[in-house]
Amino acid sequence: MAGGHGPALNGGSGPPAPAGRTGRDAVAAVWRIESARIVGALTRYTGDFALAEDLAQEALAEALVAWPREGVPRHPAGWLLTVGRRRAIDAFRRRAALDQRYAALARDLPEGGAVTGGPAVAPPDDGDVPWDPDRVDDDVLALMFTACHPVLSREAGVALTLRVVGGLTSDEIARAFLVPTATVQARITRAKKALRAAGVPFEVPSAAERAERLGAVLGVIYLIFTQGSSAATGDRVIRYDLAGEAQRLARVLSRLVPGEPEAHGLLALLELTAARFPARVGPDGEAVLLEHQDRRRWDRSAIHRGRAALTRARHLAPGPGAYGLQAAIAECHAVAPSVAETDWERIVRLYDALARLAPSPVVELNRAVAVSMARGPAEALPLVDRLAADGALKGSQLLPTVRAELLTRLGRTAEARTEFTRAADLCGNARERAVLERRITELDEPA
Repeated sequence: MAGGHGPALNGGSGPPAPAGRTGRDAVAAVWRIESARIVGALTRYTGDFALAEDLAQEALAEALVAWPREGVPRHPAGWLLTVGRRRAIDAFRRRAALDQRYAALARDLPEGGAVTGGPAVAPPDDGDVPWDPDRVDDDVLALMFTACHPVLSREAGVALTLRVVGGLTSDEIARAFLVPTATVQARITRAKKALRAAGVPFEVPSAAERAERLGAVLGVIYLIFTQGSSAATGDRVIRYDLAGEAQRLARVLSRLVPGEPEAHGLLALLELTAARFPARVGPDGEAVLLEHQDRRRWDRSAIHRGRAALTRARHLAPGPGAYGLQAAIAECHAVAPSVAETDWERIVRLYDALARLAPSPVVELNRAVAVSMARGPAEALPLVDRLAADGALKGSQLLPTVRAELLTRLGRTAEARTEFTRAADLCGNARERAVLERRITELDEPA
């Protein structure tokens, strides 16, 4: 996959993988790095997305048996693709003897298993042309747009993206989203059927279609990241596996569509947000609020990458998109020495622009927080009260949490306690709930 790095396991040239590494570890490593390109290539060869994903899984299962016993092949990704193509030939034989697709595939796979057409791969046992992990691959781009096609629900798009582009298993996706494995498998199955029924072609969309559908791809990646960066349930503040996978997908997408400013804007947002992860969790796993974070622990490399991506986004468009604006807000935090020295007025202006471009109750609530920091809680509280009166964010702890903090700053302790209690009751994350309960205790302590 574009952007993949690692030892010779990823298919680069060099000596075979060390004997000390188990075959199963090698399978997992190669699959996570190269699964999207393998599935994409098999889809292009077979013309059937669902079949290609099944073939890739069959090749993976065969590797889990063969590699621990026989050793890791010199070009592992090429081995998987070759096995998948052989399975495709077998499937077409079973379906329709020697039809035209089988003949076309067979011509590309001469005796001995060397692939002469399509991407450069190696058969399982020789040292032919290695798989190039850094090649920007149109198959991956087509795969991302297929997995996030508008005919699919958001839940199905997320599951399919994590499965075929991210290389996660159904069990891993289920654990990440705290749903049964059977639910994830059902979503993926329905997604494949929906794509087949709609006759969705496996191809890189035209420029016009790509622009129209890019939002769905970006939205799925952003949703995966938000699920990881602020875990709604469970006892962890951050789900690093989900957040990290979203960052990886955003990096791949930005390389595949380098002229799309919002792809770079999303990458910038994710990098700048993730830069704060090291300081967001205390030594005992507790959540640490922004004003209490040790900014020396923020990841300066991630901040540098995020600002570089934001600069690219700004150069590609006369004005920022929604992700670019959010990234600019994150940049304000990243460069500020402290909460007090943050340019809150600029953040308010950025939220004003975001509210015009992509209005939502969450944007309005975040704007109210920025207003409270720039101009005081008295000016921000009516904004929050208006959201509450509209029934916005009902069922979420976000609004009562913000309202409680504003009331605390205004000295309205009894009302603040009520709001903190309501927020704690609504909060599904144990670590976040502990923070809210601690705030209630602090209010009860004598001044």
